[in-house]
Amino acid sequence: MELIKKYFPDLTKQQFDQFAALEELYRHWNAQINVISRQDIDSLYEKHVLHSLGIAKVIQFVPGTEILDVGTGGGFPGIPLAILFPLVDFHLVDSIGKKIKVVTEISSALGLTNVKAEQARVEHLNSTYDFVVSRAVTRLQPFLGWVRYKILKNGNNKLRNGVLYLKGGDLAEELREVRDKYELYELSEYFDEPFFETKKVIYIPK
Repeated sequence: MELIKKYFPDLTKQQFDQFAALEELYRHWNAQINVISRQDIDSLYEKHVLHSLGIAKVIQFVPGTEILDVGTGGGFPGIPLAILFPLVDFHLVDSIGKKIKVVTEISSALGLTNVKAEQARVEHLNSTYDFVVSRAVTRLQPFLGWVRYKILKNGNNKLRNGVLYLKGGDLAEELREVRDKYELYELSEYFDEPFFETKKVIYIPK
């Protein structure tokens, strides 16, 4: 939690309490349905929560924004972002039902009324959104093919509607495949921890 306070010092008491509750909730559910590796559960706030919140260093979503989190797994980046932006609507989808059960239970325990969780493949969704977010689900070019027609053209945020994709490592080869214009945001510019040295937010405007 100290990490979250360090980089997001203006949390309300409710937001602070919700972030503080994450560790116990994830330990409880992870023991039953493995959504986070055993070694990572001890680094939950750095490797999962703060990493998810890297998107909030790139954009401050305005109230009423609608966001799709594809391949959310245990709820990342959607749940931390939903805590930080309580007036923004999040639709978290994953093809694995057990993971969606964890997302549903944790969202309910936190009282997050702005989260809808659904077992679904993104290709089968009929809705459209302002932004699609995701965390290293697959290579970027096929991912963009899945979500290309899920994004509304017109939005009210400072960034144009589009995709915000969290990924790390050497992305040079992968980005050469991408035919769309994109912008890279280095999370090492926002967070001091070594974990973020190669982590990036890739923004692809609609």
